This record gives sequence, structure tokens and C-alpha cells, in this order.
Amino acid sequence: MKLILASASPRRREILRGLGAAFEAVPSACDERADFSLPPREIVLSLARQKAEEVFSRFPGAAVLGADTIVYFRGKVLGKPKDAEDAKRTLRMLSGNTHSVFTGYCILCGGGRAEGACETEVEFNELSEAFIEEYVAGGSPMDKAGSYGIQDDARLVKAYRGSYTNIVGLPEEAIGAELKKLGIVQ
Repeated sequence: MKLILASASPRRREILRGLGAAFEAVPSACDERADFSLPPREIVLSLARQKAEEVFSRFPGAAVLGADTIVYFRGKVLGKPKDAEDAKRTLRMLSGNTHSVFTGYCILCGGGRAEGACETEVEFNELSEAFIEEYVAGGSPMDKAGSYGIQDDARLVKAYRGSYTNIVGLPEEAIGAELKKLGIVQ
């Protein structure tokens, strides 16, 4: 069965390749809508379902994987930054604090559906203003929830509890288990 990743994320593609999955990336064209008053697990599940369902409607004979990642801090969802100043504000807020990263996933194939959400707690180092300026100027935070990528710079994160790949954007352990159940990977 053909696997389609409903995402343009290079990080998600890399994680799927690491699982040994043969797949095609077809970004979802859905107008993502979420009720941000819901618990974070429900938010990411809803967004992952929307992405998977939209792509599955175009490729009904395939298995489609949709995913969405958010950073959750003190009751607020921190998505991708609007601009460089927003990224700097977010990094200052996370500096020296602990937040959660949630990734929801939805796999649709035939009449089946496998879905779930993973949470990883992330403790940031204290970030200097010089580091924040340099990091944002490099452009990396602009396409990432919470304005950072854990894989970008070891100086960002002091510790994490849970799945590393969940922070990157796709919980490898959970996705791998689901794809094995479906016979898509060995």
C-alpha cells in the first residue's frame, strides 16, 4: 500500500525515511481550523485529522499520514512565529522554562484509522539576548512551532522527557508501531 505524508515538512520526511517507509509527500491543502480553547491533545488531533482527511480524499487508495505539532506553555498554544520579532518574544518567554510539545497524528487507509497524540516536556536553557538575536537572524525558527527546532542548536534545550522526534515533529516510536500494524513497514 502506498504511503502518503500529508506534509511538506523536511523534518517529518527525514523521520519517515529513518523508519524505512517508502512514501510520497503531498502537502494538505486544507484550511486548518482549530478550537484553541480545547486541551492541546485535542487541538493537534483535530489538525492532524483535517490534513489526513483532505489528502485521503484525493488519494483514497493510499495510506495517508497527517500530523501537527504545537508548543504549549502556561496554557497557551505557541505556533509558528508571524515574524522575527514574534520569534524573539517566544524564545525569551521559553528561556529558562519548561514547556510541552504535542504532536498529533492520524493515519487513514481503506476503512481504517489510527490516531494519537504524544507529549514531550522540554526544559530550555537560559538564552542570552545575543544568542536569541543570532538564532533568529539565521532564519531557522520561522517555520517551527515555538520558534525553535531542537535539532538546530544544542544550546537551546537543557533536558527533555519523552520522545525526541516528537519535538522535531513526528513521534517516531508511535508512528513506527502504527505503520508496522498496517504492514507498511517491517
